[in-house]
Amino acid sequence: MSTGIPVRGGRPARSAGWTRRAGIGHSRWAVVGGFAIAAVLLFVVAPAVLSPFRLDLLGKYLCFAMVAVGIGLAWGRGGMLTLGQGVFFGIGAYLMAMHLKLADAGPGGTPDFMALISSDGVPLWWEPFRSGLVTVLAILVLPAFVAGLLGLATFRRRVRGAYFAILSQALAAAFAILLIGNPTATGGSTGLNNFRGFFGFNLYDPVNKQMLFFIASGVLLAMVALARQLMVSRYGELLVACRDAEERVRFLGYDPANVKTVAFMIAAFMAGIAGALFVPIVGIVSPNDVGIVPSIGFLIGVAIGGRTTLLGPVLGAIAVAWAGTTLSETFPSGWTYVQGFLFMLVIAFLPGGLASLRGVWSGLRARLRRPPPPSPEPVDPAEVAEPTGARA
Repeated sequence: MSTGIPVRGGRPARSAGWTRRAGIGHSRWAVVGGFAIAAVLLFVVAPAVLSPFRLDLLGKYLCFAMVAVGIGLAWGRGGMLTLGQGVFFGIGAYLMAMHLKLADAGPGGTPDFMALISSDGVPLWWEPFRSGLVTVLAILVLPAFVAGLLGLATFRRRVRGAYFAILSQALAAAFAILLIGNPTATGGSTGLNNFRGFFGFNLYDPVNKQMLFFIASGVLLAMVALARQLMVSRYGELLVACRDAEERVRFLGYDPANVKTVAFMIAAFMAGIAGALFVPIVGIVSPNDVGIVPSIGFLIGVAIGGRTTLLGPVLGAIAVAWAGTTLSETFPSGWTYVQGFLFMLVIAFLPGGLASLRGVWSGLRARLRRPPPPSPEPVDPAEVAEPTGARA
């Protein structure tokens, strides 16, 4: 029985047709040219045409796009419906916020919100994050470590599909409740805000705010490059095979749990970095930024853009975030319904997202241009042979 996975030498073979359909099988010069155009748009055009306020908004959208790149890898390639990326986004964001509050308080000082709420001083587990190096290492390691533990605990028990989605969503809800229930350590429902500096740079200086935008732009381009390299590699083909025919992959000698866990860890790694950059760019982080609603919002952007493509999640996340900001200013109570309607519309009628519109349009044109089948010639009844046995 054929499973649809090309096999060569006992391993899943590369599929050039699949990479072309996913939008990642272009020539090297086309890829370099695409990254060059994106770099010019982000580093030259955007600062020149956007006001400082709009540039900060675009930097916020780029943070969401970083999360979307990881979701595109885990969900689009690995088939893991991750409804809890807000957890890893929140871990990176709160680690960075803790360091910034401690840095603003000075050596041995107490953050302002702690001094107002309690007189117990800084919790012991906050103290390591006075160091910028420890904070950066924790941002890079801790989200991926948590994702690795969760992935091994679930995938080795073959938990997948809707069950994995519900589990990850429950984790996001529990994380938000934990943050709200510890106001003396996390700021509670208000969160952490009012940051003045970022590793020695004044956040109120427009030049430094622009520097943060450039950092976010460079990190996003690096993540897209990393995702593309993974998608065209042997690992990317194996990840797709785990999505489409997990039992076949297991029969070939691979452990799908390990393959999925790596993708889940990479997605968490990207989300953690995005959360860490979100804090100095936006200036605040709260449970509202890391719970169930933002986690679903990340997923909606990826679905609308096209989860199986390289740039679809990025463009979808930016478009949905921009639309949310624009429409919520005009229709504060209606954007949530519009967001849900768009998600249902894409899932029901355009599963490949907006990135698949070109393919759908090409297929429709091909069907319209196809000549109609020739009508059958009329049959003369006299030429029809008399059936055997019809004679008396």
